[in-house]
Amino acid sequence: MGAPASRAAGSTSAPANVLLFDGRGTSPNDVAAIERSLHDGHLSYAIADSLRLDAMGESELRAYRLLIVPGGNFEQIGNGLKPHTTATLRNAIRHGLNYLGLCAGAFFAGDSPYNGLNLTSGVRFRFYAAENVGVHKAAILIAIAGSLALDNYWEDGPQLAGWGSVVGKYPDGTPAIVEGRVGDGWAILSGVHPEAPDNWRRGLTFATPAVIDNAYAETLTDAALNGKTLAHY
Repeated sequence: MGAPASRAAGSTSAPANVLLFDGRGTSPNDVAAIERSLHDGHLSYAIADSLRLDAMGESELRAYRLLIVPGGNFEQIGNGLKPHTTATLRNAIRHGLNYLGLCAGAFFAGDSPYNGLNLTSGVRFRFYAAENVGVHKAAILIAIAGSLALDNYWEDGPQLAGWGSVVGKYPDGTPAIVEGRVGDGWAILSGVHPEAPDNWRRGLTFATPAVIDNAYAETLTDAALNGKTLAHY
């Protein structure tokens, strides 16, 4: 297997800091949205699909500072990887690789029965309550600790009760964004998509412009990359 495909938002000679997963089960639209966010944040990154991630060892993973797993289908994400791969990823994160999971990537980080990472010591995440009344995408006002509330794009995302410190809350008070230590690694999980571009918003009404949400996505990425503690409840 070759090295992950690299992208650079600055000097192409610098090693990539971020590994972005675009394998089975990930949403191509969300991968593209995250790529735009990384470019806007001037971060170098590399891309790895499921086969490439299966072939990577712990030391190779730890050459990166941050792994990002985007939205999509968390069952397919987990089942698309070999069991030894999730074990290797978990060990790499416990030994210092940071993690950012968005929507499906947050589900995958929990104790998912579909070959999940279980960074959460047995905590399994459930869908946010809107799912229970047949809503699958919505503009949802997220209360952000130490900041103004932001309308965020939500699509079949989890509520993240039971793990980490709560950075953002859904209207019903359940956690929408959480952060926490995983061994020597740092993880930030989000049930919503602050990286969502304007064209995802058609048919929905947002009080917060996409550019504001997108800036917050960069804040989450920076905090995950650098192991920064965000304001929390």
